[in-house]
Amino acid sequence: MTGVLSPKSRTRLLDGLDPEQRAAASAPRGPVCVLAGAGTGKTRTITHRIAHLVMSGHVSAGQVLAVTFTTRAAGEMRARLRGLGVDAAQALTFHAAARRQLRYFWPRVVGDRPWDLLENKFRYVGQAATRAKLGTEIEVLRDLASEIEWAKASLITPDDYPAVTARLQRDIPAPAPQVAEVYRNYEQLKTAAQVLDFDDLLLHTTAVLEEHGVVAEEFRDRYRCFVVDEYQDVTPLQQRLLDAWLGGRDDLTVVGDANQTIYSFGGASPKSLLEFTRRFPEATVVRLERDYRSTPEVVSLANQVIGAARGRPAGSRLKLIGQRPPGPQPRFAEFDDEAVEAGAVARRVRELLDGGVAASEIAVLYRVNAQSEAYESALAEAGIPYLVRGGERFFNRTEVRQAMSALRAASGEGSSDLVTTVRSVLSRVGLTESPPAGGAAKERWDALLAIVELAEELASTVADADLPRFNTELDQRAAAQHPPTVEGVTLASLHAAKGLEWDAVFLVGLAEGTMPIMHADGDEASIEEERRLFYVGVTRAREHLWLSWALARTPGARRNRRRSRFLYGLIPEDHPAARAARSPQKPAAPVKTRCRVCGGPLLETLDIKLGRCGRCPSSVDENLLERLKSWRADRARELKVPPFVVFTDATLMAVAEQRPLDEAALVSISGIGATKLERFGTGILGVVRASASES
Repeated sequence: MTGVLSPKSRTRLLDGLDPEQRAAASAPRGPVCVLAGAGTGKTRTITHRIAHLVMSGHVSAGQVLAVTFTTRAAGEMRARLRGLGVDAAQALTFHAAARRQLRYFWPRVVGDRPWDLLENKFRYVGQAATRAKLGTEIEVLRDLASEIEWAKASLITPDDYPAVTARLQRDIPAPAPQVAEVYRNYEQLKTAAQVLDFDDLLLHTTAVLEEHGVVAEEFRDRYRCFVVDEYQDVTPLQQRLLDAWLGGRDDLTVVGDANQTIYSFGGASPKSLLEFTRRFPEATVVRLERDYRSTPEVVSLANQVIGAARGRPAGSRLKLIGQRPPGPQPRFAEFDDEAVEAGAVARRVRELLDGGVAASEIAVLYRVNAQSEAYESALAEAGIPYLVRGGERFFNRTEVRQAMSALRAASGEGSSDLVTTVRSVLSRVGLTESPPAGGAAKERWDALLAIVELAEELASTVADADLPRFNTELDQRAAAQHPPTVEGVTLASLHAAKGLEWDAVFLVGLAEGTMPIMHADGDEASIEEERRLFYVGVTRAREHLWLSWALARTPGARRNRRRSRFLYGLIPEDHPAARAARSPQKPAAPVKTRCRVCGGPLLETLDIKLGRCGRCPSSVDENLLERLKSWRADRARELKVPPFVVFTDATLMAVAEQRPLDEAALVSISGIGATKLERFGTGILGVVRASASES
């Protein structure tokens, strides 16, 4: 967008915003703080603010730098700005912005070739740990890497690390002097190899701007207006970089919600958000509390959750006001064990799907990633497609790479209609008019259709969009890992769900020790962060919300778990789950599942499936296992379903270890019930018997 538009045009830009959104978008140039609750339209507000500043002539689009914390959020912001005609404004993550700036200024400041970016720091952390005489097990290295990231994000040097962690009483993975030595060794190893990690991008860019006046002057002449999304999550390092960008200026808009601060383990703090008006006394402050995402029933529950928080500072006391029509009441459910809980979730998901809710609009959210296995198995058993957030990236999939190559090759093909051209090109790599029945073929078809839908989105927002422009859009999304929506129920941790939303959300495993997590107990600040994490989970739901917990982890184990403390006061008094919590506990059931090798009790889900302790030796028949996998692949192709819908890898491993020869032995394996027996029993027993006859 170029030039200054008339007052009438600028007024039209603000049409459709509510009074508070309009106040934030049209605030004069200068410091603006938007306190935005969940679902209140913060992205819409800040993109309209950028467009309004550009239209009013306060700044040109190319002088705007908007930063956020995820590539997905940055991609959404770019799409919104493009729809408003502000194509030239930059919307990037902190790290992407710093990397671009550092690459530009590096030859002038350092003089030699730019150092490579370290995608995975474990190799160097491992070498550093060996020098410090610490273990190099993967769990140890993961903890040490996280601790180094926290220290760098918090601007803590190796020399200062022991004193700071002692003062904070921080839970650390090893004695502080040893962690400091690992940290020091790691930095030395990186420097010797001339590589940078992601935190270095911010550190070095900050140093360049602070120490090189000419470079800083050129940068500040280039960028004059800054917008920071999710400001409650800034670390001290990110704040210092932002200060270096500003250079004493005040053309800054920040948006945040202290109620959604959930990354303090990584150094994030709402301090900058809460103290914004102390730093800028003349700042315009706007509170967004009208929730357009969730039904009043979900909003009411969310307000109850966060209303019980302790020590809430004034700047965090937002109370959401639901704007949608009424919907169903949240569901609460208590189960004997996690397997029963997962099965009930799968059945409810099936009801929602049959009722017209799209699979991509359903999410199962849990506190830790290890909880996903039970839900993967339950959904697979029910034949429901799912996606584990954090799995294979969309733009890394074979069919997507093939599609992008075909589209690039066809850039010269002339057509006045972008969508028609894209459909025509993708028909050559597998996109048909009607979807295949299911399985891997359906997954490939869905991915190709998602690309067509991206073309439709671009065509609706950009006049005369053509194939070269679309290819550029795809390349930008691939670089930012900003994928389109692909059909399937989402399985994700609560942290990974931040910034996302679904029509139906299942919050599962809401038991003490998991929510809040066990290591948070006894630390009030950690407990309150767990409460905020729970609040984030609740506010992901637009309409359907399910909250459940199990009294035992595995079938037959003692039912000695308690529901999460965060649920007290939320469950209606006449609800069966509330009555169950007040009634005496049933006697603990005896352990029914024991190791077939040593006779000890089996408590872990995988151990129960295999029928042996993890410490007992495996008796797997490798040849039989390969035959079973081959048989499964044939059946999956025949049924046009993913292989895990037939049997999971863990179930095949159990069969290859126990080698059942009749139906009774087969159904004794966890995960093989009547449905699996009826559909696949004859086939899988045939493979086992054939293998036995040859040995």
